[in-house]
Amino acid sequence: MKIEYIKASLSDIVAMQKLVHFEVEIGTILQRSSDEMATNIRSYTLAYIDGVLSGFCALHIHTTSLAEIRSLIVEEKFRGNKIGENLIHRCVDEARSLGLQKLLSLTYKQSFFEKLGFVEIQKESLPEHKIWADCIKCKHFPICNEVSLIKNL
Repeated sequence: MKIEYIKASLSDIVAMQKLVHFEVEIGTILQRSSDEMATNIRSYTLAYIDGVLSGFCALHIHTTSLAEIRSLIVEEKFRGNKIGENLIHRCVDEARSLGLQKLLSLTYKQSFFEKLGFVEIQKESLPEHKIWADCIKCKHFPICNEVSLIKNL
Protein backbone atom coordinates (compact mmCIF):
# COMPACT_ATOMS: atom_id res chain seq x y z
CA MET A 1 0.00 0.00 0.00
CA LYS A 2 1.61 3.24 -1.21
CA ILE A 3 0.35 6.36 0.63
CA GLU A 4 1.02 9.79 -0.82
CA TYR A 5 0.08 13.12 0.81
CA ILE A 6 -0.39 16.10 -1.50
CA LYS A 7 -2.06 19.50 -1.54
CA ALA A 8 -5.42 19.51 -3.33
CA SER A 9 -6.08 20.92 -6.77
CA LEU A 10 -9.36 22.04 -8.28
CA SER A 11 -9.63 18.78 -10.22
CA ASP A 12 -9.88 16.89 -6.88
CA ILE A 13 -13.13 18.55 -5.75
CA VAL A 14 -15.57 16.04 -7.26
CA ALA A 15 -13.71 13.07 -5.73
CA MET A 16 -13.47 14.90 -2.39
CA GLN A 17 -17.22 15.52 -2.33
CA LYS A 18 -17.89 11.89 -3.21
CA LEU A 19 -15.58 10.64 -0.43
CA VAL A 20 -17.21 12.83 2.24
CA HIS A 21 -20.81 12.35 1.04
CA PHE A 22 -21.88 9.79 3.67
CA GLU A 23 -20.47 11.84 6.58
CA VAL A 24 -22.25 14.93 5.23
CA GLU A 25 -25.52 13.00 5.01
CA ILE A 26 -25.35 11.88 8.64
CA GLY A 27 -24.24 15.32 9.76
CA THR A 28 -20.75 14.62 11.10
CA ILE A 29 -19.09 16.84 8.48
CA LEU A 30 -20.51 20.06 7.07
CA GLN A 31 -21.43 20.12 3.42
CA ARG A 32 -19.20 22.37 1.33
CA SER A 33 -20.28 23.49 -2.13
CA SER A 34 -17.92 23.12 -5.06
CA ASP A 35 -17.45 26.88 -5.08
CA GLU A 36 -16.67 26.98 -1.35
CA MET A 37 -14.17 24.14 -1.77
CA ALA A 38 -12.60 25.90 -4.76
CA THR A 39 -12.26 29.14 -2.77
CA ASN A 40 -10.46 27.22 -0.01
CA ILE A 41 -8.64 24.64 -2.15
CA ARG A 42 -5.22 25.65 -0.82
CA SER A 43 -6.27 24.63 2.69
CA TYR A 44 -6.81 20.95 1.82
CA THR A 45 -4.28 18.14 2.16
CA LEU A 46 -5.16 14.84 0.51
CA ALA A 47 -4.12 11.25 1.13
CA TYR A 48 -3.89 9.00 -1.90
CA ILE A 49 -3.50 5.25 -1.49
CA ASP A 50 -2.23 3.51 -4.59
CA GLY A 51 -3.38 6.50 -6.65
CA VAL A 52 -6.93 6.66 -5.21
CA LEU A 53 -8.17 9.50 -2.99
CA SER A 54 -8.63 7.92 0.44
CA GLY A 55 -8.75 10.85 2.86
CA PHE A 56 -8.32 14.57 3.38
CA CYS A 57 -8.57 17.44 5.81
CA ALA A 58 -8.28 21.20 5.71
CA LEU A 59 -6.37 23.82 7.66
CA HIS A 60 -8.69 26.82 7.76
CA ILE A 61 -7.19 30.07 9.05
CA HIS A 62 -9.46 32.21 11.23
CA THR A 63 -7.04 34.88 12.57
CA THR A 64 -3.32 35.61 12.60
CA SER A 65 -2.96 33.26 15.56
CA LEU A 66 -5.80 30.71 15.18
CA ALA A 67 -6.63 28.09 12.57
CA GLU A 68 -9.02 25.15 12.49
CA ILE A 69 -8.71 21.55 11.39
CA ARG A 70 -11.78 20.91 9.23
CA SER A 71 -13.43 18.13 7.29
CA LEU A 72 -11.13 15.30 8.37
CA ILE A 73 -12.20 12.17 6.53
CA VAL A 74 -10.57 8.82 5.86
CA GLU A 75 -12.31 6.18 3.80
CA GLU A 76 -13.67 3.62 6.23
CA LYS A 77 -11.71 0.66 4.87
CA PHE A 78 -8.43 2.53 5.47
CA ARG A 79 -9.15 3.72 9.00
CA GLY A 80 -6.69 2.48 11.61
CA ASN A 81 -3.67 2.98 9.33
CA LYS A 82 -2.65 6.37 10.82
CA ILE A 83 -3.80 8.26 7.71
CA GLY A 84 -5.96 10.67 9.74
CA GLU A 85 -3.13 11.14 12.21
CA ASN A 86 -0.67 11.87 9.40
CA LEU A 87 -3.08 14.37 7.84
CA ILE A 88 -3.36 16.18 11.18
CA HIS A 89 0.44 16.18 11.62
CA ARG A 90 0.79 17.79 8.20
CA CYS A 91 -1.73 20.48 9.15
CA VAL A 92 0.12 21.09 12.44
CA ASP A 93 3.41 21.46 10.57
CA GLU A 94 1.82 23.85 8.07
CA ALA A 95 0.22 25.88 10.89
CA ARG A 96 3.59 26.20 12.64
CA SER A 97 5.30 27.24 9.40
CA LEU A 98 2.71 30.00 8.99
CA GLY A 99 3.34 31.25 12.53
CA LEU A 100 -0.03 30.26 13.97
CA GLN A 101 -0.27 29.77 17.72
CA LYS A 102 -3.37 27.61 18.16
CA LEU A 103 -5.34 24.97 16.28
CA LEU A 104 -9.05 24.44 16.87
CA SER A 105 -11.13 21.37 16.13
CA LEU A 106 -14.83 20.68 16.53
CA THR A 107 -15.32 16.94 16.46
CA TYR A 108 -17.25 13.86 17.49
CA LYS A 109 -13.89 12.02 17.76
CA GLN A 110 -12.59 13.63 20.96
CA SER A 111 -10.19 10.86 21.96
CA PHE A 112 -8.56 10.85 18.51
CA PHE A 113 -7.71 14.54 18.78
CA GLU A 114 -6.68 14.30 22.44
CA LYS A 115 -4.19 11.59 21.46
CA LEU A 116 -2.64 14.22 19.15
CA GLY A 117 -2.28 16.86 21.88
CA PHE A 118 -5.61 18.69 21.65
CA VAL A 119 -7.46 19.58 24.86
CA GLU A 120 -11.15 20.28 25.37
CA ILE A 121 -12.35 23.88 25.65
CA GLN A 122 -15.78 25.41 26.21
CA LYS A 123 -17.72 26.16 23.03
CA GLU A 124 -18.42 29.63 24.42
CA SER A 125 -14.75 30.45 23.86
CA LEU A 126 -15.02 29.92 20.09
CA PRO A 127 -14.77 32.97 17.86
CA GLU A 128 -18.29 34.30 17.23
CA HIS A 129 -17.74 34.42 13.46
CA LYS A 130 -17.15 30.64 13.52
CA ILE A 131 -20.64 30.04 14.87
CA TRP A 132 -22.35 32.31 12.36
CA ALA A 133 -20.25 31.33 9.35
CA ASP A 134 -20.19 27.55 9.82
CA CYS A 135 -22.20 26.16 12.70
CA ILE A 136 -25.43 27.76 11.54
CA LYS A 137 -25.20 25.60 8.37
CA CYS A 138 -25.17 22.37 10.39
CA LYS A 139 -28.27 20.17 10.45
CA HIS A 140 -27.75 19.79 14.22
CA PHE A 141 -27.64 23.55 14.96
CA PRO A 142 -28.29 24.82 17.61
CA ILE A 143 -28.14 21.53 19.51
CA CYS A 144 -24.50 20.60 19.01
CA ASN A 145 -22.92 17.45 20.35
CA GLU A 146 -19.48 18.17 18.94
CA VAL A 147 -16.60 18.73 21.32
CA SER A 148 -14.41 21.83 20.96
CA LEU A 149 -10.71 21.17 21.29
CA ILE A 150 -7.60 23.33 21.00
CA LYS A 151 -3.90 22.62 20.51
CA ASN A 152 -1.27 25.18 21.42
CA LEU A 153 1.58 25.19 18.93
